[in-house]
Amino acid sequence: MNGALPFIAAAALLALALGFLARRGKDMNLEQWTVGGRGFGSIFVFLLLAGEIYTTFTFLGGSGFAYGKGAPAYYILAYGTLAYVLSYFMLPPIWRYAKENRLYSQSDFFVRKYDSAALGVLVALVDIVALIPYLVLQFKGLGIIVEIAGYGAISSTVAIWIGAIIVAAYVMVSGVHGSAWTAVAKDIMILAIVVFLGLYLPTHYYGGLGPMFAAIEKAKPGFTVLPAHGESLWWFSSTVLLTALGFFMWPHSFGSIYTAKSATVIRKNAFLLPLYQLILLFVFFVGFAATLQVPGLSGPNIDLALFKLSVKTFDPWFVGVIGATGVLTALVPGSMILMTAATLMANNLYRAVNPSADDRQISRIAKLLVPVVALVAVFFTLKGGQTIVALLLMGYSFVTQLFPSLILSLAQRNIATREGAAAGIIAGVATVAAVSLSGVNLHNLAWLPPEIQDLNIGIVALGVNVIVLIVVSFATRRAEAPAGAAAE
Repeated sequence: MNGALPFIAAAALLALALGFLARRGKDMNLEQWTVGGRGFGSIFVFLLLAGEIYTTFTFLGGSGFAYGKGAPAYYILAYGTLAYVLSYFMLPPIWRYAKENRLYSQSDFFVRKYDSAALGVLVALVDIVALIPYLVLQFKGLGIIVEIAGYGAISSTVAIWIGAIIVAAYVMVSGVHGSAWTAVAKDIMILAIVVFLGLYLPTHYYGGLGPMFAAIEKAKPGFTVLPAHGESLWWFSSTVLLTALGFFMWPHSFGSIYTAKSATVIRKNAFLLPLYQLILLFVFFVGFAATLQVPGLSGPNIDLALFKLSVKTFDPWFVGVIGATGVLTALVPGSMILMTAATLMANNLYRAVNPSADDRQISRIAKLLVPVVALVAVFFTLKGGQTIVALLLMGYSFVTQLFPSLILSLAQRNIATREGAAAGIIAGVATVAAVSLSGVNLHNLAWLPPEIQDLNIGIVALGVNVIVLIVVSFATRRAEAPAGAAAE
């Protein structure tokens, strides 16, 4: 056994132990399992929401994107900050409404706001379709981390299966409580490791951050600025907007909001989390440091940059510590995604066809669905080949289609009808799906201006969504008006 494996194994066992211990003294009914009894304070809510930043996407995808793309990686720093500013105003009314109506999922919110079970089913389906790539992202990252940090002693396939079993086991037992307690260990470790790597590696190989960027600019001119075409300023701006609006549209983020014991907890986090985003800079520094030290990585392999450089630089035992941290970045968000997907299936799909089901039945079914969701995600993880950032951006393009109808529902007078909300969501998701499945993108349309060609397709789909929502809402509201007048 090499010196790295004990640390990686310890992290997996720690997550399993914390996940099981988190249920002590609690009756794991539906409310406790999904939203922690709506009693989490600032620290736990902070850790759950911070878990959305520091996933394998950040650990591997952030450094890999900086390694492979350069300046476009900065969008990751920008969108989260904007999302947290938005959260100060948007999340407290969502939390209050959820508490008053005892909501368990994002889909429940749409059902109540629009008085439409069918819309709830549509939202649940969109959520589940988006969550699977996000869970695949976590498992994919886990496999990369364990295989490289373990020097090949454990294959990525075996690591993915072990990780899926661990996270499914403690989610079934402890739900969101398990996620919260494992998040404590994860955030302590990742804060220390990421800051150390981001400072040490540039200093070790280049003599500091300034010399590092000077060396990169000399070897790869223009690498640290946005390109004129492709991932240009237009791509950057549209991607930041798309992901900022979609940040809290992820259904497991909604679950994190519901766990808060007060709106003040959410506002405190809106102040603190933008500062926490600065830690992402150190992830980028690792990716930039690797560009000249481990050259030649391309395609999905850019996600290997952090660990390739770590293996080159450190003794096996310390690579094991880095790997242990990476394992937790996969398991914590993975557990939230698993629980949320299972809850949506049980509470918003099964209950839609069986309205007489009580909370106890729904809770039991949700827990049984956890391993099923894990198996589906493992299948797609072993089959797929996209980079981590590509997987996340695809999911974002789907969930952001929920934003227009959600934000309109918070207004005193909602201009959107249930038909308009549904039509807008379907139009936006269909646009993203058509582009993703056909492989066509705006660059194939040579007659478009270059600026339009560079736009993120998710933003284009969002524009289609808004237009359809307004037109259909206007038409259905006008159609309802005469009937209402006649009734008076």
